[in-house]
Amino acid sequence: MMILTNLALLVHITSAFQTARHFSPAMKSGLSTALFNGPEIGAGGMADTRNPDALQHEDARKSISAAPSFEEYLKMRDGAAAPAPAPAAPAPAASTPSTPAAPAAAAASSGPEIGAGGMAEAISNLASSQETSIQKIQSTIPDLEVKPDFTWKGNDVIVESCPATLDARDAAGPANVAWLSSLCVETKMSSLQIFNGPLNDVPHLVSRCVVIAPDKLRLTIDFRPRAYGAYEMRKPDGSYPGPEELGRKSFEYSGARSDYDKKFGTEDVKQFLSSIPLDGATPVVDTPSELDLLTRGPLYTSLDFPLTDGNIASVIKAREQVVDYWLKWSQESEHEHRPGAPVNSQYVYDTKYKQNAFGALMNEYTTLFGADGGKQLAIGDSGPLDEAYVGGAS
Repeated sequence: MMILTNLALLVHITSAFQTARHFSPAMKSGLSTALFNGPEIGAGGMADTRNPDALQHEDARKSISAAPSFEEYLKMRDGAAAPAPAPAAPAPAASTPSTPAAPAAAAASSGPEIGAGGMAEAISNLASSQETSIQKIQSTIPDLEVKPDFTWKGNDVIVESCPATLDARDAAGPANVAWLSSLCVETKMSSLQIFNGPLNDVPHLVSRCVVIAPDKLRLTIDFRPRAYGAYEMRKPDGSYPGPEELGRKSFEYSGARSDYDKKFGTEDVKQFLSSIPLDGATPVVDTPSELDLLTRGPLYTSLDFPLTDGNIASVIKAREQVVDYWLKWSQESEHEHRPGAPVNSQYVYDTKYKQNAFGALMNEYTTLFGADGGKQLAIGDSGPLDEAYVGGAS
């Protein structure tokens, strides 16, 4: 039985590598129509989310919901009436995992307003710091390798007249980094995403700073849980459904949440996220889609802040600290899964999770960069959706 299981897993992984090869032309020269003729429904009943077109399903969790336009979002944020709800309304915002409040005290010295003319320099500084973090990760994880077929350089990809660069890497061996994406859009965005393979339970990492107005940016940080904790079921009072609603499954979900809090969502990490010294920062108030709710972790933090020298310096320092947390966890043996069923189960969950994360990112990027640009950025930043490394000797 073990031989058959391992043989089936090997066939699945081999197929994933072959499918992944078809992504590079789509990313460098427009979108390959071969990828988006779906939706294809797999054996497990899930839609093939490599098709970024919206899918409406009777089960909302299998739909890629349409997010409000950026213009509508700005109106809602400023107190205007919300647009009429779509037929398939997203879950109430109250069920979103709590976002740490913006610190009440401003930075000791926030610096003068830079203004719109300094935005290009600000993004350049963020990108430079991100590159330094990648070098630090590389020196700590030597088997991390560049994936040239997925890399964007120079003018390979242009979004809103701005060149986009993508440094794509992975480590298929014991380090088990399934996907690392360092994405920068000139004058617009600096984004780092890391998806881990199933040999460990270290959270996936999201660290992103994007321009949302001529003088305003948005910082998003998340350490995404590797086990399902039913975070989207969180009630307005902060509690979760118990056994009277979910039966024995509620204990499994509660255990996953407790394990995450003990290992990663510590008071130290919470304090760090809730006290990033950004002058004039406000927590982002949005209406998350089902995919947002299924992929955001309990430490999800998103703040809008004005462009100042002090704020950019604080963001650079915070994003570097985020990488330090992730690197520390990735080097600790206590986070390794036992060989066998735990690894296989994590592999299955990771694959579906990565597809959901792509759908959520599609909504976010198309809102920020338009349909075509957002689609291209989401595909590049997410990498091959059907590829999750087992690695090592498993």
